Amino acid sequence: MITESMSKQLKAIVGDKYFRTDPEALITHSYDGTPMLQALPDGVIYPETTAQVSEIMKIASANRIPIVTRGSGSNLCGGTTPLQGGIVMVMHRMNQIIEVDMENLTATVQPGVITGHFSKHIEELGLFYPPDPSSMKISTIGGNIAECSGGLRGLKYGTTKDYVLGLTAVLPSGAVIHTGGKLAKDVAGYDLTKLLVGSEGTLAVITEAILKLIPPPKTKKTMVAMYKDIYGAARTVSKIIQQHIIPATLEILDNPTIRVVDDFAKIGLPLDMAAILIIEQDGEPEMVERDIEAIYTICREEQADRLEIAQTREEAEKLLTARRSAFTALARLRPTTILEDATVPRSKIAEMILRTNTIAIKYNVNIATFGHAGDGNLHPTATTDARDSEEVHRVEEAFAEIFEAAIALGGTITGEHGVGSVKAPYLEWKVGEAGIEVMKGIKAAFDPHHILNPGKMFAKETRKRLVIHHG
Repeated sequence: MITESMSKQLKAIVGDKYFRTDPEALITHSYDGTPMLQALPDGVIYPETTAQVSEIMKIASANRIPIVTRGSGSNLCGGTTPLQGGIVMVMHRMNQIIEVDMENLTATVQPGVITGHFSKHIEELGLFYPPDPSSMKISTIGGNIAECSGGLRGLKYGTTKDYVLGLTAVLPSGAVIHTGGKLAKDVAGYDLTKLLVGSEGTLAVITEAILKLIPPPKTKKTMVAMYKDIYGAARTVSKIIQQHIIPATLEILDNPTIRVVDDFAKIGLPLDMAAILIIEQDGEPEMVERDIEAIYTICREEQADRLEIAQTREEAEKLLTARRSAFTALARLRPTTILEDATVPRSKIAEMILRTNTIAIKYNVNIATFGHAGDGNLHPTATTDARDSEEVHRVEEAFAEIFEAAIALGGTITGEHGVGSVKAPYLEWKVGEAGIEVMKGIKAAFDPHHILNPGKMFAKETRKRLVIHHG
């Protein structure tokens, strides 16, 4: 509970209008992008500076008030839902690009900067920031850092962690730490920068980030390969990598996804294909031409039914936009859409999609699969109705079996969405009991009173492993 005295102290830090306890603010911040999950906070606060965050954390620590940090709330694992009440700390007022250092090729930004706005600004300066989560039009840099967000360009360029050089962060005690810097090398002690990236708001509040920028690619070329045999698509993915070609984008859509995406985007995709690969290469013009030619040949060898190379940038963007719209397209089908995320070795992609299809049939649920074929990160997505508790239970059982299948194939329960509260019961399946204990020790060192994003990452009880056998 927030007492009147605490409320006065918090308002004194940020101003009356930036600490709210009215129903509108509480309800608005009681949920995120995760379906069927909601919990009311006791208050919502909007800091503007690192100093304000520090003072807020001192009050929270002294009074054991839970703090849940939040950007745009596009999280898909329940990571920004205030499950134990407390205060939601919204970072949108901290939305400045503080500096773009053209000599060191870095940008220093606050966490509330919208990713898409930042990328566009950097490109206008003649530089490139590769991380491109599908939510980039609304998601924030701080949220991307908290989740170590990936994206379509992850295969070639890596994910958010590969572009965070340094952080300013506030500990639960209110102490401020600075990690890393504008440095290509730094091995002074433990790598706290990498530890905080992907920590889902459970260890510290990030208030500033130094991001690495790179020169932009000189040219891009995009193609689409269509297959009636999903194994042909999967073999193509493996063969491209085996030939030491690393495309900028290598995406896959299965047949159910193809159907809804085409109905939504109206781009004339053939509905009888088992899978479609969307492939983009960028870089020096000669290399791009050479790679696209080699990829085209591989696709032919693996019995692609149709091959098309985009002739203009507009055609290319239409293809990539169609892939980015997969979730939106699926969300039109039923009242509730559950977008999951599991990663397997890229050689196991076809097997994972087929196992997912088998599991969907077993539980009589609708699941479409799309994702980042080049790095094995798939997004099985169920369309259902939260009002039908029996069907929702079947969906949950299906996803548990999908996570089990991913691990059995040498994969993981999440590649980019995070653990949050939704995946917490499965975390021990991936990291083991000893791994959980190490992580809990790290949490206790940073946050001894467990006030930062409580109820996330660590489940009260690990879900019992399924005993499944696949031939």
